[in-house]
Amino acid sequence: MPDNAPADKPRSKHAQLARPYGGEFGRHELAILGAPCGRIKELAARLLPLLAATLRVAYVDADHAAADAVRNGTTPETGMLAAGASAELTDNIRFARLDVKRPLDRFSQPDLLQHQNLVLVNGNHFRAAQQLVILDPAKPVEKKLDRLTNVRALLLPEGVTEVPAYLQAHLGEASVPVLPLHDTAAIVQLILEEWRAAAPPLRGLVLAGGRSQRMGQDKGKLAYHGQEQRAYAAELLAPFCQDVHVSCRPDQVVELEYAGLRPLPDTFTDLGPLSGILSALRLDPNAAWLVVACDLPFLSETTLAHLVQHRQPARLATAFQSPENEWPEPLITIWEPASYPQLLRFLSLGYSCPRKTIINSDVAVLPAPAPQELRNVNTPEEAEQVRQELE
Repeated sequence: MPDNAPADKPRSKHAQLARPYGGEFGRHELAILGAPCGRIKELAARLLPLLAATLRVAYVDADHAAADAVRNGTTPETGMLAAGASAELTDNIRFARLDVKRPLDRFSQPDLLQHQNLVLVNGNHFRAAQQLVILDPAKPVEKKLDRLTNVRALLLPEGVTEVPAYLQAHLGEASVPVLPLHDTAAIVQLILEEWRAAAPPLRGLVLAGGRSQRMGQDKGKLAYHGQEQRAYAAELLAPFCQDVHVSCRPDQVVELEYAGLRPLPDTFTDLGPLSGILSALRLDPNAAWLVVACDLPFLSETTLAHLVQHRQPARLATAFQSPENEWPEPLITIWEPASYPQLLRFLSLGYSCPRKTIINSDVAVLPAPAPQELRNVNTPEEAEQVRQELE
């Protein structure tokens, strides 16, 4: 090979994808350990009613009776599983139950619990990314220090006043709150404060990669305010987002860069607005994306501020109600990280319309403070009407 030949680039077997944050069961999870299982379950039962007012909370535990049945050689299965079914879905009217005859793993567990905001875990049986440690003398954690990777609080049962020396040494310089085990309200407050503090950052996306077939020219290049609409929309988003991207087709990248904008070429193609939304979530699946279409000439900073101020990170998305019907408007929406797998799931079922996903998901829908600002422009006649109204 000639001396001046370029070196081969490192070869990678797999695509370099940004991965969503998460632990064994979900993005936000807390293992409770340091006490017998009954005491852990009792604490969880006290926390759940107070947490459930704000968050969707799952609880993960093991079934001792089923484990004993396996060890004893008797079947732990009941109902149709015992008859030979590999899965049984039961609609109990107010809740549903799914029993499956297969082991869970680090991939299936988060998938089953993806709609939960918080997962409480019995730490005697399972690990989780963060931990609450009960200092119960009956169940010391001295032999489980490897599970204490991110302790969020130490909980003192009645009669316990000191943190053991081995635990102090393990925690080192970490500042860990110490709370009475009986103070349910204080524990809930700590959990909620940390959950809110961990809300995903907000990034901005202007949807400008469409073909504009009805308009006959690129809608993003139309100027209603003395500049191209895609640049105008990006400026509107800037005060609310850590950065703003403009969704585009690959052939638009150079012209957007020349215009001083930050292009985000579609990595999902031929899906309409969904192409841009999914491409943004692929770029950063750990951010919430404030998405607006480029064809909204009446949209104001005041309306966007209202959306951001009323954002609900515990929901899949926060959107305005469309002024034309009762449906949410998906193209002026904050899409939370949890929306990524949900949008992909609907795509796998053959639905590429973001509105279909948002209608059938747990979202916050707000009345628009100025419904006329949600009006989009799709034809030359509508564009001319807008210019006359803005004069």
